[in-house]
Amino acid sequence: MLINLSELFTLEGKEKIYNCEIEMAVYHAPGGDYRILSKSPVVLKMLNTGGKRLDLEGSTDLSLEIPCDRCLDPVRKDIHLTFVRTLDLRDPEERDTEDFEEQPYLDGYSLDVDQLVCDELILNLPMKVLCREDCKGICNRCGANLNYETCDCDTRSLDPRMAVIQDIFKQFKEV
Repeated sequence: MLINLSELFTLEGKEKIYNCEIEMAVYHAPGGDYRILSKSPVVLKMLNTGGKRLDLEGSTDLSLEIPCDRCLDPVRKDIHLTFVRTLDLRDPEERDTEDFEEQPYLDGYSLDVDQLVCDELILNLPMKVLCREDCKGICNRCGANLNYETCDCDTRSLDPRMAVIQDIFKQFKEV
């Protein structure tokens, strides 16, 4: 959803509250695509601080379906986002280069709410997602989910120094 911010520039100190629906159904993260299971409207409070600058405060709640890092089963992850930003809508030549922060969610005087939420999600996604603390993962040989079944794969870890001798035994093994 795009919000036209030009109406806030009429008076310094003007404040407006927006309730915006999130339009995206899938979050395209750097690590993969995650389906959005539930979402609440984004509540944004904007204040004109003068000089084509706006203070933005907002919050929303999302539930994402993220695969478990060990067994790849889908996991529901509830995320509460709160953000505080200063939007600088001056021309790039007028901005201070040291204080300049990239604002990909701004296009002219329009604010892209979905892009703002995506930027916040990148910062708030958990580092590791597990379906449960004692998740056993999947077998690295046959791919069986070890939480639900067992496999007969050889899980012995061999000493790499003995690999040459094991190759000799494999050559002389009867078929």
